[in-house]
Amino acid sequence: MSLEATDFSLPNVGPGPDPLSLSALAADHEFALLLFQRDHYCTNCREQVQTVAGRYDEFVDRDAEVVSIVPEPEDRVREWQDSYDLPYPLVADPDATAGDAYDQPVRFGFLGDWSDFLGRMPEAVLVDLRDGPEVVWSYRSKSTFDRPGVDDLLDAIDDARTR
Repeated sequence: MSLEATDFSLPNVGPGPDPLSLSALAADHEFALLLFQRDHYCTNCREQVQTVAGRYDEFVDRDAEVVSIVPEPEDRVREWQDSYDLPYPLVADPDATAGDAYDQPVRFGFLGDWSDFLGRMPEAVLVDLRDGPEVVWSYRSKSTFDRPGVDDLLDAIDDARTR
């Protein structure tokens, strides 16, 4: 897979530039790992951001910035940062514009389109920032429990580096 990545500018309540964009990350990082979360209430999403935070140094060692994107207003996303003190950017995507641009999976037809709570599924997207942003790997979840582990995410970065 190799597709041009869509840039975005979203409010960041975590470390890093605010607003956050891929173009801003490209100045200091070779890769961006975008973790599209289901919603503010998703316990599996909350667990994922904490698990990734616990191994964040391994992403830094690979010159990859992790960005967690939550399809919620900034105040709700800030609650995550206040609770978990994540060492990487945590951005609000209240209109799901970034999620839509990256084809974040939505289930349940019309109901899923109407309500993120009913239908938006997690997604992980690896963007190579070295020669213009391009998507080099993605994982589209089929349920709230279906998501790659940290080792899978790190392996995807390692694989992309050798291309």
